[in-house]
Amino acid sequence: MSPELSIKLAAAVDSMPAFPKSVQKIVELTRDVNCTPKDLLYVIDKDPVVTVKILKVVNSAYYSLPKQITSVHHAVVYLGFNTIKNLALGIAAIGTLPKHNAAGFDVGQYLLHSLSTANIAKQLAARFNGGDDCFIAGLLHDFGKVVLAQFMPCEFKQALQACQADSSSLHSALQKTLGTDHAVVGAMLVEKWRFAPELIETIACQFDVASKDTPAVACVFTANQISKQLGFGFGGNPCVHQLPTRISDRMGGSLDDIINSTVDLNAAFEEAKVFARI
Repeated sequence: MSPELSIKLAAAVDSMPAFPKSVQKIVELTRDVNCTPKDLLYVIDKDPVVTVKILKVVNSAYYSLPKQITSVHHAVVYLGFNTIKNLALGIAAIGTLPKHNAAGFDVGQYLLHSLSTANIAKQLAARFNGGDDCFIAGLLHDFGKVVLAQFMPCEFKQALQACQADSSSLHSALQKTLGTDHAVVGAMLVEKWRFAPELIETIACQFDVASKDTPAVACVFTANQISKQLGFGFGGNPCVHQLPTRISDRMGGSLDDIINSTVDLNAAFEEAKVFARI
């Protein structure tokens, strides 16, 4: 990457909105091994906007809970703390999305793809010990596309058109037209947002799986390919990658094997639709 491009990317990342202070605090607390659920619930309760949106999702028909949930504390009882934490972080991330961009990138379809990837990554993480951060890593894995579409629209549009014309990889097209790809930019953004180093690495290494052979990378990479293969939203990239040998060995089979053995994939898409409407 040239020094000039590094400067332009840093400026683009700095121009993206920051998380609300309450959610920044949640990110900090989740990195603290001594943090308790009570600590995080206290922070969430102090942000009425995040609280209302969490309750809106929790009380949707998708979850079909036996009664109306009126507090985040009650939501934790029914859905578990990690689900509520992921909802809070997801709501904050979605709140930073621009509504329009000069590249013609469909943010609505991008959001459905990212949310579906997040939900599938969460399922896979539960099966393959991928860790608690696979949902948020799945949600943010493509966020570099948003930065590029907003602040480098000409280069991003050129790469989009190139990969869609021949069904090739968007990150390869970006390397040719820009000199870097959205994984690098996305990692820069989540580092700015002060997420844990492991999550930053998962996003940065999503196309360089040989150098970072971890359960989280395997789960997010696989979830991304499943989401694309099944048409769960569209992130601008029509290319579906088969699982590299390392990931296939870790996940116990090919991409089709994982799809056939994973239950409720359509439910992951339905949940994404609910979340996207907030």
